[in-house]
Formats: sequence, structure tokens, C-alpha cells
Amino acid sequence: MNRFRRTQAGRGRGFALAFPGVFWLIVFFLLPLVFVAVASFMSRGPGGVPVMPLTIDHYERTFGVFARVTWRTVRFAGLTTLYCLLLGYPLAFFISRRLHPRTRLILLFLVLLPFWTNFLVRTYALITILQREGFLNGILERLGLIQDPIQFLFTPSAVILGLVYGYLPFMVLPIYAAAERLDLRFVEAAYDLGANDWNAFWRVVFPLTLPGVIAGSMLVFIPAIGAFVTPDLMGGTKGLMIGNLVQSQFRGRGNIPLGSAVSMVLLVIVFIGVLVYTRFGNRED
Repeated sequence: MNRFRRTQAGRGRGFALAFPGVFWLIVFFLLPLVFVAVASFMSRGPGGVPVMPLTIDHYERTFGVFARVTWRTVRFAGLTTLYCLLLGYPLAFFISRRLHPRTRLILLFLVLLPFWTNFLVRTYALITILQREGFLNGILERLGLIQDPIQFLFTPSAVILGLVYGYLPFMVLPIYAAAERLDLRFVEAAYDLGANDWNAFWRVVFPLTLPGVIAGSMLVFIPAIGAFVTPDLMGGTKGLMIGNLVQSQFRGRGNIPLGSAVSMVLLVIVFIGVLVYTRFGNRED
């Protein structure tokens, strides 16, 4: 009986501790999500507000007129994730293999240093470098490699470069955590069994660091697919993504039901990414 009372008291304390967090999630996450989902099936009223009757026209426009924007968003986010992986994996593995703790700490500090500055400020700094009269064009002209300034900004490549620049640390840190736990005795055993460098990496090192790769990919893909600051400032009309489309529909006299429908499509894409992570991210085999 006493054990039962202690169990009930422990459950009560656990619920009391969890209540603030649960309340916060319900009020500021779940309820707004329900409102957006309902609004996505409503008609556009005066001023862009949702009104009755219910309709699926906004989803038809999302998968029709705005299908190109959706595909561009997925493509930009996928390429950003791929480039972050190609750049971040060697960097993370190099940092994790440094034997001196102080050197490792300094390198990790340099990876995290951009987070000390506002993301918008970093984006404007990159714009200053890439603009027609910027630092990069100036260097190329002084070296005699170009005669006229190159248009780096307001292109799809500029958007991807800005996203990689902003989200690369999110790829480095999870891979570093996975690579640091890597037991090099497995690699030595692979060499003893006749494996070359490529086989040892592909069949031993990469599978053992795969959870970090998947975690880093999700940490890059999810914010990249919803980005709107970088595409807006560095892409112009050629870099329009779902985030910019949602922002334009919720601003001024836009179309809140259409913006809600686009938001729900974006949510489904992100949810698929989370399912991939939960399916493969925790594998240790």
C-alpha cells in the first residue's frame, strides 16, 4: 500500500513538473497549428482573411501554380544539405581526430563563432562580399581574371551559397560528436583484413558515423526548407522559396488561407524528414 502511494505521489510530481512544458506546447504550438490547418480549407475574404465556405482551391493552387516553387524549395534544401555534408564531414572528422584537447576546443570554437553574430548581419556581410562592387569581384579584377564584375547575387547559386554559409555548423557538430566516439580499432581491423582506405571508410567509418550524418542532415534540411531571409535578400525573384511565399500571403492584404495551405504542405515535407530521422537516425548497426 505504501509503495502504491509512493508511486502515485511520484506520478503526481512528474505531471506537475511536465505541466508547464505541455501547456506551452499546446497553447503556442498545437492550437496555432490547428488554426492554420482549418484556415487552409477556408475561402479568402475581404483583406485576405479566412471565411466560409470550406474549399480545397488553395491546395489545388499550391500543387498547381506554386508547384515550381515547392520543387525549387526542396531542391535548394537538398543541395544545401548535400554541400554541407561534403564540406562538414571532412572538417568534423579532422577536428575529432586532433589529439590535443586544447586544439580541438579552439577548432570547435571557430565552428561556433558565427553563432555569436545575428543571422541577418551575417547574411548582409556575405552580400557585401558577393555584390558587383564587392570584395570578391574586386579581388578577381585585380588579379586580371575578369574584366567586368560577375553577377553573383540574385541567382539560385547565391541562395544555396547563403544557406550553406548559414547552416554549415549544424552539420559539423553532430558528425563531430559521432566521429569522436568512433573506435579506431575497427579501422585497424579492416586494414588487417586487407581493406584499402576507401573500403575502410565506406564499410567501417561511414556506417559508424551515419547517425551523426543523418542528424546533421535533418538539422540543415529542416531550417533550409523553411528559410525566407536568405532567399529574399540573395535570390530575388529567382530564389523564391516556400518561406517567402508564406510570408507574402500573411503580410498586408495577402491570402491567409492560401498561405495556410502552403504552410501545411511545408509541414508535411518537414514531417517526412523527421520520419526519416526517427527511422534511420538511431541505428547503431
